[in-house]
Amino acid sequence: MKLSLNGATTMKADLTTDVRAAAAAGFDYLEIWAAKLRDYLKTHSLSDLETLFSQSGVKPLSISPIEYVTFRDAPAYTQIRTECEELCAIAEAIACPYVVILPGNFPPGGLSSYEVIEETVSVLRELASIAERHNVALAFEFLGRKDCSVQTLELADEIIQKVNRRNIGLVIDSFHFYVGGSTIKMIDALDSKRLFIFHINDAEDLPLDQLTDAHRLLPGLGTLKLKEMIEAFKRIGYDQVASVEIFRPEYWERDPFELAREAKAAVKSALLKS
Repeated sequence: MKLSLNGATTMKADLTTDVRAAAAAGFDYLEIWAAKLRDYLKTHSLSDLETLFSQSGVKPLSISPIEYVTFRDAPAYTQIRTECEELCAIAEAIACPYVVILPGNFPPGGLSSYEVIEETVSVLRELASIAERHNVALAFEFLGRKDCSVQTLELADEIIQKVNRRNIGLVIDSFHFYVGGSTIKMIDALDSKRLFIFHINDAEDLPLDQLTDAHRLLPGLGTLKLKEMIEAFKRIGYDQVASVEIFRPEYWERDPFELAREAKAAVKSALLKS
């Protein structure tokens, strides 16, 4: 697999630093954190950003994320469409293949699986049409949190199949895969063409109901069954990108160049052990 660094891992670093740290560590790609992108574009042009990437040797993999795209009121959903148009236009300009989108939470009172699927399919089809105009694909990431409307790979894949657009696929995040109760059998049932990005990370040894994003660790330092996941990806023929995404405040205080080097070594080790 090609290797990527996600800008969430180095959250306090700016976009220029992320690109340079990823390059210095030997990553192939960078997932651009959208807030850092907007800060960068306050004082730089898209041409500057293209030059930054081309000179570094690192390629942009995604712009991430557009959050909570489903179960929004009309004004909020209008903003989601606007944000999708904005980020897809930027992605097209810098030859970035993906924009990452996240499902919304359950509204008060909950929902049936049918209602979740119906709403999510409708929204993703509309956003896919926006992305298609810019020759960009949308990578849909299910979240294992109990308040999220799409918590498992099985449900996310059912939705993607019903959307039935070539520019809509999946992100599998190892932390959310574990916390949400997804299984290796769900990977084995997946067509690898529908999997766009693998977010690789580990987690502390805590009860499921206590785990939060802040408990994420570099691959190999925790208890997640990364070896089994990677072996399953090999069985279905997925060999695209493993991207290190870790929301750990302790890591954000570290030197981003040093952290990027450790992240690269950790993900390479995890892949070699599988």
